[in-house]
Amino acid sequence: MPKSFRFLIVALLTWSIQAQDASLKRADSLYAHGNYAQAITVFKSLEQQEQVYEKLAKAYMALGNYDEALNNYERASQEFPEDALLKYDYAKLLARSKKLKVAEALLNELASQDDKNPNYHYELGLLLEQQGDSTAMKRFQSAFQLDSTHQKAIYKIAKHLLVKRNHEASLQYINTGLESYGNNTELINLKALNYYWKKDYESAVQWFEKLLGLGEDSQFIHEKLSFCYAEQMAYEKAIVHAKRAVNFDLKNATNLYILGQLYEKINDFASAEEWLTKALDIMDQPLIVEYTTLATVLNQQKKHKEAIIALQNAIKENPKDERAQFFLARTKDGYYADADSKIQAYEVFKEKFPKSMFVYFADRRLQELKEEKFMKSE
Repeated sequence: MPKSFRFLIVALLTWSIQAQDASLKRADSLYAHGNYAQAITVFKSLEQQEQVYEKLAKAYMALGNYDEALNNYERASQEFPEDALLKYDYAKLLARSKKLKVAEALLNELASQDDKNPNYHYELGLLLEQQGDSTAMKRFQSAFQLDSTHQKAIYKIAKHLLVKRNHEASLQYINTGLESYGNNTELINLKALNYYWKKDYESAVQWFEKLLGLGEDSQFIHEKLSFCYAEQMAYEKAIVHAKRAVNFDLKNATNLYILGQLYEKINDFASAEEWLTKALDIMDQPLIVEYTTLATVLNQQKKHKEAIIALQNAIKENPKDERAQFFLARTKDGYYADADSKIQAYEVFKEKFPKSMFVYFADRRLQELKEEKFMKSE
């Protein structure tokens, strides 16, 4: 072969390699800048496809095309069977795609080759958990034993212990996790809930407030803070968080009702009436307690007519509720001007509930009313 011809072949090969390298760099750049579809087109144009199967898998995954991503991960793992990181990424995508048994087999293979890798145990724990396998917690424990700073494994263990109401053990794991990452919001949330369920509301407030300080603003947090402050009789603070909880869902009748109750605690009866009324307007099947509470708030404002209507609604819910019936008689006592109407209200109550514990109070008031009527007639 002439020397000049050999030189030409070498030049062409060099040019081809350089062109492939340039295309690969261009595809990598497109991927890095988020142009995934264009990157895939360039990757597919390369001659040595086996070298870019993993890159194609990641690009397809970025696009959300998990089927093609899995196909390319499978091809890549066949080309490079010793590449543990490749298999690990492949297994995680298999799990994400609900191909749990295949993912489990692949992770078990990886764990058998390197049983000191905490992430293999953690991922296996996730797979077992999804399949309802109680041995999942053993895998999370293994991950923690191999790496005591493994935040995700700590969270799983601490949450499991919290559900079991083993608060002290749960807090020990949480504190261990927070030593290495003090702003882990998932662990802080678990810590707050531990104290909340232990009824240590002062400590719970500290950790729920820390969540807010870290930008974790949610209806759940404000609901819990409102309750914790209310339990400490810090009603003004409880109202602040109750209102924020309401703002997340203006149709949440429970939160509206709680806000009304809190305003009643500070004797702001007008605001209590506003929020209790809103709650009752939303409820499909209002309960007798809610209507009775509203009536109490209305009576505090001397709105006896409106209170009567609220109590009548309560009685519709349960006509046998003697407490609501007695409160109705008392409200009519405050509303009616003439003694006869007041007397009749109590006598109607006594006729309906002759054995009620409230009969004693009804009799005392009847005696007073009859004496007042007699005095006026003299």
